[in-house]
Amino acid sequence: MLRIIALLVLLSSCGGGGGSSSPVNTEGTSGNNQNTIDEQCYQYETRVFRCEFTHGNLLRYYYIHQPHPEAQGSSSVLFNLHGYGSNALAQMQYGDFRDLADNKESNFILIHPQGAPLNTALTSSASHWNSGGWTIGSTVDDVDFIDTIINFISQKYDINANRIYSTGMSNGGFMSYHLACNLSSKIAAVASVTGSMSVQTYDSCDPSRPIAVMQIHGLLDGVVPFEGKTELGMKSIEDVIEYWSSFNSCTPEPIIDLSEYIDPNEIIEHIKYINCLNNVQVELYKIESMGHVWPNENQYRISASKTIWDFINTYDLNGKIN
Repeated sequence: MLRIIALLVLLSSCGGGGGSSSPVNTEGTSGNNQNTIDEQCYQYETRVFRCEFTHGNLLRYYYIHQPHPEAQGSSSVLFNLHGYGSNALAQMQYGDFRDLADNKESNFILIHPQGAPLNTALTSSASHWNSGGWTIGSTVDDVDFIDTIINFISQKYDINANRIYSTGMSNGGFMSYHLACNLSSKIAAVASVTGSMSVQTYDSCDPSRPIAVMQIHGLLDGVVPFEGKTELGMKSIEDVIEYWSSFNSCTPEPIIDLSEYIDPNEIIEHIKYINCLNNVQVELYKIESMGHVWPNENQYRISASKTIWDFINTYDLNGKIN
């Protein structure tokens, strides 16, 4: 039990590390029960608003980074989910997509939702995503929370409903896989950084369509180990990649590219499963010298944010975009 508590303390620090104006009122529906709910949005900074609403008897909120004002056509949507115990603003800065969102050619709406507090017999935390594993016992319906946000923004913005993506750090990566399994009718592609799949997500996963998947993980990750962590319900990364490559009916033998730098420990192994259904791909970046972090080019020769966007931006609900 002490070992589990120690691991949960580690998880609680895994997320990395404004002003306001008159509220804007919007009505929307909860994804599952279609009950009408209200949200209020306040300006946080230029082109960024904080929006809040009551969901499941909890006050929930998210930050929305509006698309570039000169962007043409319907905008894609990217959810960027924080880690366990972290928060939306920390993820906005740590797993940073803002420069990409500020490019009019990218044309996407960037959303940073806030996870709810967790208090169970096993653990307590300032925030979490209910994706199974060590969050088991949570009664928060985060799938419907994300679905409700999609319903809200679809009323306020011209979004491309075929190009909604999710990524996240650690527990945010777990949740992105959970969305791929449980909201596959709306999520076109996912990417996880230092996350995995919980046993519960893995065992019950039943997407309605092939989904493109990317995983970025370090071999020195002690919080979400590459080989998994049975006592916390974490599947190994190899199990995760095998599941998605099999589900998507990819060619069994992957393409493997190695990038070696001056330091022999600085090796990035890029594993790609191709020829999958709908021409999606399953990709893994395995970084030997990396721990539980969101990598950037200065430290690990790879920008997770740019790599993820370049990957997911080539897919929609129907697979590879021609």
